[in-house]
Amino acid sequence: MTDLQTIVIDEADRALKAKHRAMWASGDYPALAHDLIRSLGPRLVEAVAVQPGERVLDVAAGSGNAAIPAALRGAEVVASDLTPELFGAGERRAREVGVELEWRPADAEALPFDDDSFDVTVSCLGVMFAPHHERSAAELVRVTRPGGRIGLLSWTPRGFIGRMFATMKPFNAPLPPGARPAPLWGDESHVRALFGDAVADVTAVRETIRIDRFRSGREFREYFRTHYGPTIAVYNRNADDPDQVAALDAALDALGDSALGSDGAMEWEFLLLTATAL
Repeated sequence: MTDLQTIVIDEADRALKAKHRAMWASGDYPALAHDLIRSLGPRLVEAVAVQPGERVLDVAAGSGNAAIPAALRGAEVVASDLTPELFGAGERRAREVGVELEWRPADAEALPFDDDSFDVTVSCLGVMFAPHHERSAAELVRVTRPGGRIGLLSWTPRGFIGRMFATMKPFNAPLPPGARPAPLWGDESHVRALFGDAVADVTAVRETIRIDRFRSGREFREYFRTHYGPTIAVYNRNADDPDQVAALDAALDALGDSALGSDGAMEWEFLLLTATAL
């Protein structure tokens, strides 16, 4: 594990976090989470076996895709995210299903919680996008009590969303110094190395979610161009260059077409990893 004191939070880091917050606030991630991947939060909650009365933290919770299912199990849940603009949709959904939870603005790399505060700490496609992986991994362990469970669900590098990020990379700005690609959280060996000897009982499985919403690569691309913050950001970066926009369109269309099976559906791979904090 990395010593938190070795990572300096400076003006460049604060600017990067502000950029990330604005990126995730663009588009409509809550709608995407509901339309496409709403089954993943309950899958993660099941994997860590959340129990009634347990104190649960959902890191980079977005609109509560895992936090709300945890609350439905009777847990005391805190949903935290760098982008509180996403909380409104989660609060409405929580009211609809009749649960209460705390919504807390928070940076996954500097969580505003005491050591050993939670029985269970989870993140569903969230903490993977924090730029400094060692720092966020250390924070996940720090806030989880010894013997508590950590559960992470992340897109894999070789899966569809990992390939989408690879497709967008030539059109994107280089990662800032110290930042690492988000899909690495879907690589079991990478996550094991991040946690090191701070956890035990690591279990990791690769699974897929079936996506049958898109009839063509173009339909996939248009949906992500209007809903998904990272895709919107790439288009905004290239907006003044029509040739680059056309090339990006073609690359994403081809990616989407290549992923459509004979039944017209896609299979998006993710890594589900659980561990016990020491």
